[in-house]
Amino acid sequence: MKDSKLRFATLLQLVENAQDGITVAEKEDQDTILIYVNPAFEKLTGYASEEILYQDCRFLQGDDTDSNAVKLVREAIATNQPVRTILKNYRKDGCAFWNELSITPFYDEVDRRQYYIGIQKNVTEVVELRQQLEAAQSKIEQLEAQQLK
Repeated sequence: MKDSKLRFATLLQLVENAQDGITVAEKEDQDTILIYVNPAFEKLTGYASEEILYQDCRFLQGDDTDSNAVKLVREAIATNQPVRTILKNYRKDGCAFWNELSITPFYDEVDRRQYYIGIQKNVTEVVELRQQLEAAQSKIEQLEAQQLK
């Protein structure tokens, strides 16, 4: 028993000190409500855990969040499948960030509940660099097409 308490304490410290956001949600009717967020998630989103626990994570979405990515996440949750995608999300202050979201389902046989472990990684710099590269490639193609005329 003492060994399992020590392992749990170590696991909790690891999760609490992770550099990426870690969340745990449980299925409640049609929602997946947050029951745990680590400090990195609070830092990433600007929300304190007290503000967001027992809510669905939809509060991070905006009007321009890709509906296909949201649909992918919802379908994975509905079918209890793992999923990884990139979403445009919004911090509490309204600033956008690109979130590489990974969700893994877990069914607890003891309490007979479905849980979801989420990992959120800020990939804003990577996405913005990719967008700049695509824009530059498009511009090069336009210039090359003009030279051929």
